[in-house]
Amino acid sequence: MSGSLPFFRLDPLTRRKLQRFRSIRRGYVSFLLLAVASLLSLAAELLVNSRALIVRYEGQWYFPTYGAIHTGREFGLDYDYEVKYRDLRARFAADPSGRNWVLLPPVPFDPLENCYPGETFRPRPPDWQRRHFLGTDQINRDILSRLVYGFRNALIFAAAFILLTYAIGITIGCMMGYFGGWFDLLVQRLIEIWSNIPFLFVVIIIASIVPAGIGVNLGVLLFIVVLFSWTGMTYYMRSATYREKARDYVHAAQVLGAGTSRIIFRHILPNVLSTIVTFIPFTIASSISALTALDFLGFGLPPPTPSWGELLRQGTSNLQSPWIVASAFSALVIVLVLVTFVGEAIREAFDPKKFTTYQ
Repeated sequence: MSGSLPFFRLDPLTRRKLQRFRSIRRGYVSFLLLAVASLLSLAAELLVNSRALIVRYEGQWYFPTYGAIHTGREFGLDYDYEVKYRDLRARFAADPSGRNWVLLPPVPFDPLENCYPGETFRPRPPDWQRRHFLGTDQINRDILSRLVYGFRNALIFAAAFILLTYAIGITIGCMMGYFGGWFDLLVQRLIEIWSNIPFLFVVIIIASIVPAGIGVNLGVLLFIVVLFSWTGMTYYMRSATYREKARDYVHAAQVLGAGTSRIIFRHILPNVLSTIVTFIPFTIASSISALTALDFLGFGLPPPTPSWGELLRQGTSNLQSPWIVASAFSALVIVLVLVTFVGEAIREAFDPKKFTTYQ
């Protein structure tokens, strides 16, 4: 369409690749499922949360989910700390006038709260009447809520991991392939030395240095993992840049006086994007697996941060409560399988051997 925005004008080859991706049903459906799950996790407070979505009290409307903290006295109770909305709903339900009411999320539990205060810490099986659809863990926290928020933490980790590792790996790899010579040789030797540093030992050392009770937060953990994960991308970008550097459009840009950064990032990089795109799903899978493994070993996110690895560790320690390990393991397998299907579909759709000529 002549009136379409330039941003949405895709070249014929890119359109054919996207059409081929859509034709691979398993990968395309997996992509849609992951996209929906990711969007829902970003709005997890509307689905899984101990705060009410809406409170109607004495003619006033309250929206506590993303709003201010409301104390019990604001709703006629005798305490000054945050109101317990599940108890408030039960109180309003007993009022025959029906003027006041509370709308709670489908899963009305916070991932950090003790769902059975005053009772013994022990895993409890799924209870649909109490809305513990996957049961509780060994310290009375709702498993489904911890799975949802753990998934969001994993997505945030994976997104930041991809952004940082690709930024570093692409920049250094393109420079290696473009300059070549002594620079390429020196950086290769440095990467080989850096790659031989044991990653797990570094994590253990840092975790032991951090004071007890603080733990390794998400930012520190992300920094450590990125520090030892960017090297793999440099080799692919080095080879792709070295190949593209010999093409006529690069020589033409050099003759016209284009700078090195402009040639690399405005001319060479767009022509090797297909290589980058095909690696993204598998990088997501590896980052989620790495975070889960570190949490499982106890060197990941500090407690009580929701994480799948922590649930797996609980599950293996409480095999007499199989719903814990089954929930975490099933969630991990489903997500990794979907990501793998998407990666296989993208790799097949963007295979340059299938698009040797324009039609």
